Amino acid sequence: MSPHLHEPRLTRPASEVLDAAGLTVPPASPLPELVDPPHPPVANPVDEPLVAVDHHRIACLENYRLAGWEHANQGCLLRARVADLLGRVADGLPDRWGLAVFDGFRPFALQVELYEAAYADPDLPPGFFAEPDNNLTTPSPHLTGGSVDLTLSLDGIPLEPGTGFDDLTSKAHATALETEPGVDRDIRRFLYHAMVAQGFVIFAGEWWHFEYGTRRWGAITGQSPCYGPAAVSED
Repeated sequence: MSPHLHEPRLTRPASEVLDAAGLTVPPASPLPELVDPPHPPVANPVDEPLVAVDHHRIACLENYRLAGWEHANQGCLLRARVADLLGRVADGLPDRWGLAVFDGFRPFALQVELYEAAYADPDLPPGFFAEPDNNLTTPSPHLTGGSVDLTLSLDGIPLEPGTGFDDLTSKAHATALETEPGVDRDIRRFLYHAMVAQGFVIFAGEWWHFEYGTRRWGAITGQSPCYGPAAVSED
């Protein structure tokens, strides 16, 4: 497996940051049982542009670009509606808290690059990385611009609640720490409820991965998926 999948490390352990700040995590309810029903196809895609995430309480970490992946974007692009909702999440956080985005829209070529690197390891079980798919009706989540990988930040420091981004172990599952009281579990709960309150859904296998308007979002919410494959404007 490529070492790039674990580089660069731009987060710090959540307990370390909270202890230094003398703060506790705002209380949040336990995570519910997470489901991932079969994903419906995209039947009537919405014509909505990709926009750059630009909000004073949201940092764009550009993990893949900094790690040297050939097809990585600069900045963070999301569908306009998704970027707006993400801004609302940030605006609703208490003072000193913010969001830090690892990845948003992911070009098909980058998805292929990441998938092939990850599954060069024959022991990696299926499901950790979405199989690349640029079909108009069954696009992979990040290709739609409706999927965002992120964490909470405190005083501008991105937090690592139990694992880093793109951790390929079962500890990355969103509910993996539900029976382990502590800051890491509380951060995951806080992030989950802040995102869900604005209409996002989570991929159960990754505490950092949220979606809106995608096929998974449609399956979980019972609504029609909004987004087919997105593309960067040539204008």
